[in-house]
Amino acid sequence: MGRLTGGDPSLLRRINSAVVLHALRGAHSPTLTDLTRITGLSRPTVEGVMEGLFEAGLVVESVPDEGEARRQGRPARRFRFRAEAGHLLGIEIGPHRVSTLLAELDGRIIGSSSREVSVTACADERLDKVRMVVADVLRRTGVARSSLRAVGVGSPGIVEADGTVRLGTALPDWTGLALGERLRRSFRCPVLVENDANAAAVAEHWKGAGAGSDDIVFVLAGLSPGAGSLIGGRLHRGFGGAAGEIGALHLLGREATPERLLSTTDTPLEPLDEAAVASVFAEARRGDTRAQAAVERFIRRLVHDVAALVLALDPELVVVGGWAAGLDGVLDPLRRELARYCLRPPRVALSMLGEAAVATGALRLALDHVEEQLFAVEGTVTARH
Repeated sequence: MGRLTGGDPSLLRRINSAVVLHALRGAHSPTLTDLTRITGLSRPTVEGVMEGLFEAGLVVESVPDEGEARRQGRPARRFRFRAEAGHLLGIEIGPHRVSTLLAELDGRIIGSSSREVSVTACADERLDKVRMVVADVLRRTGVARSSLRAVGVGSPGIVEADGTVRLGTALPDWTGLALGERLRRSFRCPVLVENDANAAAVAEHWKGAGAGSDDIVFVLAGLSPGAGSLIGGRLHRGFGGAAGEIGALHLLGREATPERLLSTTDTPLEPLDEAAVASVFAEARRGDTRAQAAVERFIRRLVHDVAALVLALDPELVVVGGWAAGLDGVLDPLRRELARYCLRPPRVALSMLGEAAVATGALRLALDHVEEQLFAVEGTVTARH
C-alpha cells in the first residue's frame, strides 16, 4: 500500500471507514466510546466516519432495551452494522440441478431455491433454470433484485477470470461459453464465476470440515473427479485455472476410463451418468460380485488421483465430497493409500456441507468481493490476482 501521508485524504477516509465497519460488525451494539477504544481512532474521526456510514445506509442506531434505560436514565447511543442493507447470491450450476442461496451482507443465509435440470439440457435451457431459481428465491424472501451487491457462481469446467468457460466437458455447449457475460445481463451487480470444486473447497474452509485449516484439498468425486485446493488460506487456481483437474489423469495411460472402471460387464458403461453409477453402487451393496469389483476399482482410482495431488501440495486436510461422501467405506481405503504413497499423510474427512457445498462457496465468493469493497480487505480467500 505504501506510506500514507496527510496528502492522501481519500485513502485515509476509506481505511478509517473500513476499520470502523470491522469494529461494528464484530461488536454487539457498540457506543461511540466503544468504537473509539476498539479502533484506536479519535472520537472526531469516528464521528465523521459514522456520519458517512449513516448516509450510505450501512449503519443504524440500536434501540436500547427497557432494562438498560431504567438503570441508566438516558443511555449512550448504540449502533449496529446493517447487514440487511444489501444481499448476496451464491449459485450452483450442475449437471442435474441448479440451486441458489441468498444471504445478507454478513453472510447469513435467508433463502434458497433449486430446480432439477436434464443432464442433456443445452446451455440456454440451463441458464433459463438459473434465472428461475433466482427469481423464485427473491420472490419468496421479498428481496428486491436491486438490493443485490454481488453474485457468485460455481460451474464445472476450467473458468477464466472473466467467467468464460475455457473447457467444460461435463455440460452440453459449455466449452467456450461466456458464462459470466451471459449472467451479467440479469444483474446490476458484479457476477463472479468459479470452478465448482474450487467453490466447494472455499465453502468447506468457511463453514465445513476445513474450518480452521489453511492447507486443504477438496475432492469433488463425480463421473470425472475434480479437486479444489487452498494453500496458505488462499484459493489456488493455477496459472490458467486448471489446477486440480485430476479427472484427466487417466489420459496418461495408467488407468482405464471411467466407463470401463464402473462397468459390470465386458463393455463400457453406457450411458455414463449418475443414475447408471448409482445402480452399480446399489448392486454392490446387495452383494453382486461384479458390481463390488467395479466399486473397488472406482475407489482405487479415486485414491490414486487424490494421492497425486497430495504429493504435490502436502495439504493438512483432504475433504471428500460429491458421490464419494455417500459411499460406505471410502475413508479407510483413502487413508490407507495415502499412508502408502505420501511422506506425511493428511487428515481425511467427509464434506460437512453435502449438496450445498458449491452454492455455499459461490456465496462466499460474492461475500469476499463485497468485503473487499466495504472493508478494504486485500487478502480474501477467493481474490484473483
